[in-house]
Amino acid sequence: MTIWICFTCGAQFAESEKPPAECPICTDARQYVPEGGQRWTTLDELRAERRNEIREEAGLAGVGVEPSFAIGQRALLVDGVMWDCVHLMDDDAADELDRRGGLRAIAISHPHYYTGMVDWAHRFGCPVYIHAADERWVTRPDPAIELWEGETKELGEGLTLVRCGGHFAGGTVLHWAGGAEGRGVLLSGDIVQVIPDRSHVGFMYSYPNLIPLPASSVEAIAGALEPFQFDVLIGAWWGRVVPGDAKGIVARSAERYVRALAGELPEGA
Repeated sequence: MTIWICFTCGAQFAESEKPPAECPICTDARQYVPEGGQRWTTLDELRAERRNEIREEAGLAGVGVEPSFAIGQRALLVDGVMWDCVHLMDDDAADELDRRGGLRAIAISHPHYYTGMVDWAHRFGCPVYIHAADERWVTRPDPAIELWEGETKELGEGLTLVRCGGHFAGGTVLHWAGGAEGRGVLLSGDIVQVIPDRSHVGFMYSYPNLIPLPASSVEAIAGALEPFQFDVLIGAWWGRVVPGDAKGIVARSAERYVRALAGELPEGA
């Protein structure tokens, strides 16, 4: 029996003799099946070809996969919580996390980053928190997965999960009140997307397929974040950091997005 992994999005599937007929995450309008068709790999193949990389990102330890695989995101570690997840866990990375105190929880923004969450949870004996609104997208069910409901969930040590919706119904961000020397940090996955112009951020239903969100969804994201203070925003890939005035940038970006949908295209910044 094999744990099959989608080569395009990195989703792991429950053990079976043959790979699934399709990856439901990739056949969804937010993702895609490559022109060459569905392709599968296994953990053994990933471990033979790739490794984890741990490096600092905006004052936090990040865990990535090299060479890059699937969507290419990296995870972040904050006060014993792994935020988002990666496809592969090698022994060196697990040992390094042990030296840093291990993991007390894993929390994930949305289904595109569920990837190797079960392997990481088993290794560290910790729960995986995902929002109940996205339960249908879990392709490798496991008792370690804990569904949470409502709009926020406290994780202790000043960490709060905030359901924003948008990209997915259960789309979640992680607020770290003590981050950035008490100014606050928002770990956004790509629920709030860090874009090349750091004076703004982006919001989409599908990034690869360029499907926008309705104005009401973007306004809901901005509204969900309004009670929280954050000066820094960290996205889902290496180098995706808004280093200052992040809350103001999110608010102004939401306003710009809504105006653009109404036909008022921006000129300059």
